[in-house]
Formats: sequence, C-alpha cells, structure tokens
Amino acid sequence: MKWVKGKTRIREYPRTASTVFTADSLCNFVSGAVLPADSTSGDHIGICLEDVASSDADYATAAVLIKVEVPADKQCEFEATVTGTLVTTSVGVTYDLSTALVVNQGATSKNVVTCTKFITSTLGHFVLNASYDVANVATT
Repeated sequence: MKWVKGKTRIREYPRTASTVFTADSLCNFVSGAVLPADSTSGDHIGICLEDVASSDADYATAAVLIKVEVPADKQCEFEATVTGTLVTTSVGVTYDLSTALVVNQGATSKNVVTCTKFITSTLGHFVLNASYDVANVATT
C-alpha cells in the first residue's frame, strides 16, 4: 500500500510488543499502541513505514516507536492490491480488508475502505472509512 493522493504526515507511535510489522501495510490503534490491520480492524491510523521482525532485538519490547504515514485530510487515497475482482463499477463501493496489505473485494461487512479508482482487476485506489478520528463502520 502507498498513499497516492492528498497530504500525509509521518508520525511516530508506540507499537505493540512481540508483533511482526510489514512496511507499506495498513495499521490501526488498539489500547494505545499500533497494531497491523486485519480483516476485523477499525481505528486505522495510516500506513506503516517500517518492518519489524521477530529476530529484531527490541521485538518483545513494549512501546517502541514506529513510523506511520498518516492522512492529513479525510480524502487521502492509497493504492492497494485487491483479492477478488475489481471492476470499473467498484468505484464508490465499500469493502473490508483481507490483511494489512490487501483489500477484500468480496467482503462488505466492515466497510472500512471505499474504492475511488479502478486501475486493474487486482489494483485500485481507496480512502479509509475507519480511521482513528472517523468511525463510519462496524468495528466490532
């Protein structure tokens, strides 16, 4: 994932201990710490800019800061890979995530992102519906 439209800022937040992070993946905020997004997450804050591996010296240390690129406005768009088949009529439709790196075109129970641009059947642009400051989705 990468931001492709709109203004963003790079922030540092405490990350959850003993958790693998992949750069360029969506992350959310849980109990005051950053956690990789998944198919059930809400409160997304942005796109993680750093890898964290289980072999890192500080992997099990709580509250280590991690860089996250966050949207500075609600219309920031990011590019993401899609499972399922994205079509031109997907623009304006809301979807769930499969993982922190992939939008799930076949799932619409959480509606955490909205498609804003069709690129290919497996790639599109999206805006966050569920961000740390906007909760317009079912996150439970």
